[in-house]
Amino acid sequence: MPPDTDRTVARYRARADTVTTDRGDGPPLVLAHGTLMDRTMFDPQLEALSDAHRVVAYDLRARTDRWAGPYDLYDLVDDCAALLDALGIDSCVLGGMSMGGFLALRVAERYPDRVDGLVLLDTTAGTHDEAEIERYREMIQTTREAGRVPEQLARVVTHILFGETTLDSDPDLVDAWVDRWLTYPGEAVHHEVESWLERPDFTDRLDGIDVPALVVHGEEDVALEPERSDGLVEGLDARRELIPAAGHSANVERPEPVNAAIREFLASVY
Repeated sequence: MPPDTDRTVARYRARADTVTTDRGDGPPLVLAHGTLMDRTMFDPQLEALSDAHRVVAYDLRARTDRWAGPYDLYDLVDDCAALLDALGIDSCVLGGMSMGGFLALRVAERYPDRVDGLVLLDTTAGTHDEAEIERYREMIQTTREAGRVPEQLARVVTHILFGETTLDSDPDLVDAWVDRWLTYPGEAVHHEVESWLERPDFTDRLDGIDVPALVVHGEEDVALEPERSDGLVEGLDARRELIPAAGHSANVERPEPVNAAIREFLASVY
C-alpha cells in the first residue's frame, strides 16, 4: 500500500457513515459503483442480500470530498483495500459495475488475499477504442468547462447508462439519476473518467486471478455490449448471466434477476 495508507484508513473510519452503506451480517459482499453513479445504485442489492450477508456499498472518490485529481485505477484499488481495513473486513466477494468492475479486477490482482470472489456487472477486461475515447473525452471536457454536468449532456448519458426498455418504461428512475448528475462538480466527473479512459487491456492478466467469478450483463447495454464481457467469461472461467430488458445499469434496472444470480453465486463461494 502507498505511504498515506494509515491516513486513508483513518479517513474511512471517521467518515464511514457518509461514504458507505453497511448492512447485515455474514460473509461480506462489497460493491463499487460505476461512473456517474454512487453507492445508492446498490440499494436493491443491499435490501435483498443483507438477510444472509454483510453487504457494503461505498462511494468512490468522485462522489466524495476527495474528488480532486488526477488519480488512476490503482489509486482507487488502494482506496478499496484501505476501506476493507477500516471496516475490519479481511476478505470479501468484491463486486463492481462498469468502472467498479475495472477496479475489482485490479484489486484481485494487487490484493489477492482480500478477494474471495468477483461479481462483475456490465464491465469488461478490454479497453475502449480511439473513437470511444475521443467521444468520452469531449463529454468530460464539456463538464470541466461548464463546472458541472449540463442537462443536455445528462440526457445524452441516459442513453448510455440505461437500456431502451428502462428509458421507455421507468422515466422516474432515469429522471432521478439525471437530477443527481446535475449536482456533480464538472471537475469531479472529468477526473473520474480520466482514471480509466486509457487503461491498458487486462485480458491477458486474467489467468493470474484464481477466484470464482460471476459476470452479469444487460442485454441492452450499448456502453459495453454484452460480447465485450466474453474475455471475462473465458479468462476467469466465469458464469455469465444475461439480463433481458436491461442496459448498462442492469442491477438497477432489473434487480430481481440480478439479485437471484448474485445470491446463487455467493452460496457457491461461501
